[in-house]
Amino acid sequence: MARYAIDIVQAHGGDPFEFTVTVRGKRETKHAVVLCEATLEQLAPAGTSPEQLVRAAFEFLLDRESNESVLPRFDVSVIERYFSDFPKEVGTYLAR
Repeated sequence: MARYAIDIVQAHGGDPFEFTVTVRGKRETKHAVVLCEATLEQLAPAGTSPEQLVRAAFEFLLDRESNESVLPRFDVSVIERYFSDFPKEVGTYLAR
């Protein structure tokens, strides 16, 4: 994962939270990411900020695919459709 730099900027607060995520690796990519409060509560322990969960989600994704393969726009809740282990594994990334 160290081969990527991840910058997260909150574009919209509230429910849903919206973020612009820039990933710098071999090439730079930008991603529009949505996170609903219900998804945050479902996936992360109490007290986890939306930004922390988005960062953990990107670390999870970048351990499995290149930044160029990550969808340009997505809701965090769809990650499980592509990687069924996401709900179980995201806690490991939050604990880093």
